[in-house]
Amino acid sequence: MSASRLLIASLLALAATPALGRDGALDPGMRNPLLPGYFADPSIVHDGDEWFVFATIDPWGADTLGLWRSRNFRGWTFETPNWPTKAAATSPTSGKSKVWAPSVVKGRDGKFWMYVSVGSEIWVGSADRPAGPWRDANGGKPLIPRNFRPGLHMIDAEAFVDDDGQAYLYWGSGLNWVNGHCFVVKLKPDMVTFDGEPRDVTPPHYFEAPFLLKRGGRYFLTYSFGNTTKDTYQLRYAVGSSPMGPFSEVSDQPLLATDAKRQIISPGHHAIFSAGGEDFVLYHRQALPFTPVRDMVLRQVAVDRLAISGDRLAIVPTHRGADVPGTATRRSGTRLGRLTASGSADPSHSATAASDDNYATSWHSNPGAAWLQADLGTVKAIDATTLRPAYPTATVRFSVEASLDGKVWQQIAAERAASGSPITLPAVAKARFVRLVFPQGADILEWNSPTR
Repeated sequence: MSASRLLIASLLALAATPALGRDGALDPGMRNPLLPGYFADPSIVHDGDEWFVFATIDPWGADTLGLWRSRNFRGWTFETPNWPTKAAATSPTSGKSKVWAPSVVKGRDGKFWMYVSVGSEIWVGSADRPAGPWRDANGGKPLIPRNFRPGLHMIDAEAFVDDDGQAYLYWGSGLNWVNGHCFVVKLKPDMVTFDGEPRDVTPPHYFEAPFLLKRGGRYFLTYSFGNTTKDTYQLRYAVGSSPMGPFSEVSDQPLLATDAKRQIISPGHHAIFSAGGEDFVLYHRQALPFTPVRDMVLRQVAVDRLAISGDRLAIVPTHRGADVPGTATRRSGTRLGRLTASGSADPSHSATAASDDNYATSWHSNPGAAWLQADLGTVKAIDATTLRPAYPTATVRFSVEASLDGKVWQQIAAERAASGSPITLPAVAKARFVRLVFPQGADILEWNSPTR
């Protein structure tokens, strides 16, 4: 075996999750997808003892960003930051696209800075803490307007702060899924003002979503290529000796690409982070089953290990997910028991999918009124339970019923409307069967008792 092939083999072995247990996309207990729902373009920050993941809300963004918070990298709570919103960050050149593709970093000033696409341009905001409150940092106007470089998309900004505290901003995409360009500019200490003219540092196979990583004195420009609405999206990289480039591809092979046999479709638009002396990549890939529809995307966020050796990077995508230091053993909680339902939209969305601790699967009811029922096995008291809807920003209407024998039912919680994730359901004093009644149907990822 040649030296280069031997190096690649060792990198892949280092990057791979230990081959213990199953790694099927739909198997119970899979930790990828990491987040419960459909999100893309993730950015991650660790502050104090808490993780924060900012992400685009699919399909194709919303009036706000999604923010997930966790202290154990498994039990995530959803909220929406106060800024940006489509209404608050709009200019005459923005276009109709909504809020997407955030990048959040900590500056040399100790503040957190967000560079985010709103419409087809880039805005900047700041906050004292990742959870906010966030505020516009550029006088109510875009940092990079849509017409900054006509004929290209001014989106997907990503900030990088070097070891000396100097910050740089990278951004750029193409039109109609071709001709992407990557720009970089040095930022002044205020994290807003350009220090010099932007430079075009586009490497081969670049379309969008740049992210800069520094290791061993070398600068790795990582980026996405292809079309995220199809199965051609992939992650690539190039290397340089300066954050301002130039950058050269080390290999013409992608770091991540579609593996249809393993049901990993169009991985890309990522962030790289470190924990416990190890490197990890957070990225999105298509939700399953993958059904390409023009101008429609449902993506989910995954995390895997990144191996680095010299100028070489390697990633092995998994469904089991990476063992990020501090990750809880189980994500969703303890199973309630055997789940049944009034019906399912199709066989791949059965009731059991709502108790398998896998966010790639869900119980999706038929249209109209539906119910989801848990058989606890014996009569017992049960504490409050939690519900993970597939769409945390949507409103779910439900009531809760309980029964000792599965024949006579008593409503224990009147119908109410809720959104978010998780949604807390009331405790049941004494019952064997618990039933959730959805007057308008539902799409539920998980229903569990919280882990103690």
